[in-house]
Amino acid sequence: MDAAAPLDIDPLLDDPKTRIVVCCGSGGVGKTTTAAALGLRAAERGRKVVVLTIDPARRLAQSMGIDSLDNTPRRVKDVEGDGELHAMMLDMKRTFDEIVEAHADPERARAILSNPFYQSLSAGFAGTQEYMAMEKLGQLRARDEWDLIVVDTPPSRSALDFLDAPKRLGSFLDGKFIRLLMAPAKMGGRAGMKFLNVGMSMMTGTLGKLLGGQLLRDVQTFVAAMDTMFGGFRTRADATYRLLQAPGTAFLVVAAPERDALREAAYFVERLAADAMPLAGLVLNRVHGSGAARLSAERALAAAEHLEEDRGDGRGENLVDGRIVDQGSGKAEDRGTGGSSPEAPSPTGSEAGASKDDASASGAPEDGVSVDRLTAGLLRLHAERMQVLARERRTRDRFTALHPEVPVAEVAALPGDVHDLAGLRAIGERLAAQEETAGAL
Repeated sequence: MDAAAPLDIDPLLDDPKTRIVVCCGSGGVGKTTTAAALGLRAAERGRKVVVLTIDPARRLAQSMGIDSLDNTPRRVKDVEGDGELHAMMLDMKRTFDEIVEAHADPERARAILSNPFYQSLSAGFAGTQEYMAMEKLGQLRARDEWDLIVVDTPPSRSALDFLDAPKRLGSFLDGKFIRLLMAPAKMGGRAGMKFLNVGMSMMTGTLGKLLGGQLLRDVQTFVAAMDTMFGGFRTRADATYRLLQAPGTAFLVVAAPERDALREAAYFVERLAADAMPLAGLVLNRVHGSGAARLSAERALAAAEHLEEDRGDGRGENLVDGRIVDQGSGKAEDRGTGGSSPEAPSPTGSEAGASKDDASASGAPEDGVSVDRLTAGLLRLHAERMQVLARERRTRDRFTALHPEVPVAEVAALPGDVHDLAGLRAIGERLAAQEETAGAL
């Protein structure tokens, strides 16, 4: 099967027409690291970049050398090149507060911000985080202060929540229930009270029993205060949705080479196509590799079994306190030639003792049996690695068979976590080096 076309990252980041890059995918696949690495690479190639993250682990701030991130973009130091890098972390409640303060007069804003129902809604209503990420994206783009905005989408149960949340929250705020609660305030005076007492008596009584009378009054007070703002939520959500569909936006779907993650990625690719949103490609993160890929798992296992069968007489069981020790008269100085020579003189006295002490101190195996056992163990480890590679290849190939039109960038797994700019820079280099690694998995 032909490998997927490589995803060319640098032309995407260098193109001045690219104004927004959205990194999306299921949770735990490395979206935050990918977004940060893309932002750093774009900045070091001369662009003025802001990275918006919604990552609760705050790894992004640590990797960029910033004490903390908040709702205000912070300049990142030690960026090489002529560009600039800024980073920020979405504060969901603060963003909601800013919307209220910007679209309501001071008295009404105070009433809304102090309302218990609003405080609950702004802090934890389903979809609020995703909606506020969209709001913040719209705010950043409207400021026109940065050449490029890189968005790390929320760690939702489903990657699709980011696209669906504005519509869901807008539907809630514009829904029949909210309009019904708004009706008394709109009618005003005695007519409004009469409507509330007569037309809503059954509903309020039922809700009062289910939710509590105080909560219902809080909801009604909130709705009355927010009356003039409901249309704005839907309008801004629609505007940001259109912004995501614009030619200057590029979606990157991030996934791990695992079945569930790539299934979610495939679903997201299909959804982006259905919504006419511009997909740049797939970033396949944490891909395993091997420097000895020519040695198959089957050959490695066969060689390991052959070594173990040759030593089946028990002479290899040579372990003391978890260390391999010499029980025979092997000569450490002869290991470089593969064994002892019958013509070689035998060390005597202190020379023999010194050679044995040196071998023990170095931790090196002192007979062929121990070497064979170590070799067999390494061969089995290699076989396990090759089996992982084969499984990842099959998983990737299933995705590319379904979506051959999607370019793929493969990022090799690192031995540890990324915790500084050097690590992010290394990720960016791997992202950009796809011509060399395409199809190598």
